[in-house]
Formats: sequence, C-alpha cells, structure tokens
Amino acid sequence: MMESEGIAGIEQFDSPGKGRGLRLSRACGVGELLFSCPAYSYVLSVNERGFICEQCFTRKKGLAKCGKCKKAFYCNVNCQKKNWPMHKLECHAMCVFGENWCPSETVRLVARIIARLRHQRERSPSEKLLLLRDMEGHMEDMDNEKREMNEAHIAGLHHFYSKHLDFPDHQALLTLFSQIHCNGFTVEDEELSNLGLAVFPDIALLNHSCCPNVIVTYRGINAEVRAVQEIRPGQEIYTSYIDLLYPTEDRIERLRDTYYFSCDCKECKTKSMDMEKIKVRKLSDEISQKEIRDMVRYPRNAMEDFRRQDRHCTILLEMCELSIDKMSPVFDDANIYVLHMMYQAMGICLFMENYDGAVRYGEKVMKPYTVLYPAFSLNIASMYLKMGRLYIALDRKSTGISALQKALAIMEVVHGKDHTYVTELKQEIRGE
Repeated sequence: MMESEGIAGIEQFDSPGKGRGLRLSRACGVGELLFSCPAYSYVLSVNERGFICEQCFTRKKGLAKCGKCKKAFYCNVNCQKKNWPMHKLECHAMCVFGENWCPSETVRLVARIIARLRHQRERSPSEKLLLLRDMEGHMEDMDNEKREMNEAHIAGLHHFYSKHLDFPDHQALLTLFSQIHCNGFTVEDEELSNLGLAVFPDIALLNHSCCPNVIVTYRGINAEVRAVQEIRPGQEIYTSYIDLLYPTEDRIERLRDTYYFSCDCKECKTKSMDMEKIKVRKLSDEISQKEIRDMVRYPRNAMEDFRRQDRHCTILLEMCELSIDKMSPVFDDANIYVLHMMYQAMGICLFMENYDGAVRYGEKVMKPYTVLYPAFSLNIASMYLKMGRLYIALDRKSTGISALQKALAIMEVVHGKDHTYVTELKQEIRGE
C-alpha cells in the first residue's frame, strides 16, 4: 500500500463541481513558493539537444555527448549515469533507426513512464498527494480523432521501443496515453521556448481558473507553484491550463477540447475583458455584428491553417501579413486576433534574424499584452525579455535595459528571486 505523506500547508479536498482540488491551510503572499514537485518522468525536446543536459535540464556550453549515439548531451559523467536507465531505452534504437528515429515527445515520455512503473515499489516524491496511476484520463469523453491519435501513439511505441521495453496490455496503454494527454506539462524556459515534456502527478491536482491565483514554473526538472495573488487560509488554489489572451468563447472551446470541462470562473461568467479583446475600429460607418462575427471566424481559420503549415519562413511571414491586412479594416491593432498574427510574425522575423522586423511587430504587441494578460504573466515577462534583448542587439541599450528590468520584476515573483533565470538576467542588465 502506497500511503500518502502529504505536503505541508496544502490540503486535498473535493472542490464543488470540479472533483479533486487543492487548498491552502495557511495565508500566502504574492511570490511565495507553495510547493514544488519533481518530475515523475520527463523528456528533453530533440530540438534542445546539445544545449541542455538531458538529465537535469541545465542550459550550459560544453556539454559532453553520449559516446555511443552521439545524440544525448550531459553536464558531466554523474548526470550521464543518472540518466542511463532512461537513455538506454533510446540509445541503441537511435543508432539502428538513424534519421528514421522519430517518435513523438508523448511516445518518448510514455516509454519512460512504463520503464519507471516496472521498477516502482513505493510512492515517489512526485506523488505525495496523487499516484500517477490515479490521474484523470477522461477516456470516456474522447472523440474518434483523439482515439485514433492514441492508437497511432501506441503503434509508435511498439515500433521504436519494443526491443528494450515490455509493454502492459493495450487497454493499459490507452489509459496511460489518455492520462498524459490531460496531465502532461510542456516544460518551458524564461522566453517560453519548449524544452520538453514531463508529468508531475501532484501538480495535476490543481484545478483551472481564467483568474488564477498561482502559477507553475520550472527549475530544472522540478515544477514550482507560486502565488500570484494574496491567498487566504482555506482558499482553493487555481492555475491556468491555457493561454489567457483569448476571449471567453475561445477559452471554453479549448478547455472542452483538451480537458473536457467548461470553466465557470468570474471572468468566464462576466466576460468582462471580451470587448477589450475583440476590439473593433471606430469608423464612421457602424460595423455590423455579422461583419464582426465573420471577421472573428476568419482569424480562427487562419490560425488553424497556420498551425498546419510546414512551409518556408518567407511564405509564413506573408501569411501573417495577409491576415493582418485582411483584419485591419475591422479590427483594432490591439484586437487579440491581430496580436496573435503579429506575435507569430515577430517569431518568424526572429528566426530569420530580421531584428528590425521583429522589433516592429513586438512594439505593437507589447502594450496590449500588459492590459490583456494578468499582472504576473509569463507571456508579458517573456515579451519584455525578447524585446530587451532585441533592443540591445540593435544598439538601443537604455531602451533594452528598461525592458529587461520590467521582465525582472515579474520573474522575481513567478520564478523566485534565487532562480538561475533571475540571477543571470541581473548579470545581463549589469552588462556582465
């Protein structure tokens, strides 16, 4: 029997209408660390190999590579040895498959979970409140598309891992993939770049709100939960599962599609920010509701097309610019659909090393972000960071330092004052 040891100051309880939830048994101030949770299993994104240690997720130069596959990189021999039980699932296969080795991050994570479950005899430090096997999976709510995706993941698992892993039965695999679909966390850095995928069972107990009072950030392979509002004893703690930039209808659609519930938080009930988010231009001719509805439909479809594209950067940038041109007669520049396309355009310009273009789009995005996102938002902090670094690269040092200082003020709250990201940013500001 794996007995629960609990987490100091945190209580698990039945949250009305939400199922399991977490609440505080003490008062808590903004920026305070409520609890941390090591990853039960995790996997580094293939794109980050060579820049980040596979074991501890430390970003540093001069990482040592695995002598056999030459694909995995580590801080030192100690990290390599610790990581071997997981890396051995892939090392030989990467050599055999060569360029054809291409399992998804989800498949890679599930392979590691299966390997760990095989040898687990007692509750892990990631499961002080909730065992991985007891995470919600919502299998009964899945549509055919998601069922087919799970079957494709299982086929990938068998294809790439059958030589080094004994699999549970098909039903158990379906359950596990469903659980990861609902509870997997994308581990991100300070600029919100995707570092990898992980599962944190205790963090999975946090319910969602579009007005969150806590935020989840990462320190290596540990997830940390910090307060972004004052929290009273007995109050439930909520994080946000989704990007909060979008209006109520979009948020509810995303929550239903991925997590199978609708939100009833204050913002979803009042829709108080929706008019600001779908801001239209004040023209002499009044814009009809039908025009607004049609124009909302257009960027949603454009965003979906954009996600599916695998084209050259210049073509993607043209798609963004065409979308912005199409929307601008009806939508204000601070409308979230225009902002979305401008943010994508900024990212493409950065990738193409067109820094002037990136700044031009970034400046249009920055101010509306500070209005539309909550005060202590990673999205605002990451924008200030990117803009600050861009300004400095373009010899606009004082403007750059000012943007970095604004990023720092948010990061000290959401990451903690002793986080590497914070100490490194302070050095950057000082010009070290």
